[in-house]
Amino acid sequence: MDTYYVYILTNVKRNVMYVGVTNNLENRIAEHSDGRGGAFTRKYRLNTLVYVEEYQQVDEAIAREKEIKGRRRSKKNALVEAQNPTWADLLDPGNAKGPSLRSGRQSCCDPRTLFGITHPVIPRAKPEVPLRQR
Repeated sequence: MDTYYVYILTNVKRNVMYVGVTNNLENRIAEHSDGRGGAFTRKYRLNTLVYVEEYQQVDEAIAREKEIKGRRRSKKNALVEAQNPTWADLLDPGNAKGPSLRSGRQSCCDPRTLFGITHPVIPRAKPEVPLRQR
């Protein structure tokens, strides 16, 4: 069974956020860091992983991504701060504000073991009302 991750990236100044979903977290973050992740993340240099949730079903992960994207910035900040109060880069625990993968060091990104903090699969009830289709 695959594992899917909903994640939030920010830049060093923490003034821009990106919410995404992937089934290969380390590879996806490396793509963002190398400028291959998309125009938005490349433009704003979003390569600091500050938040992760894990799901077993892709539809649940996508629904959660859309839910987070629809929130106000203050709610996204609160979500990050509940899991990661210092906004440390989860892929580079020694660097609380800087980019994670530019050093070329191999880093572990299993979100269940980062900093000894568990990131359990967060059970979410299916929405009763279907999400808006884009």
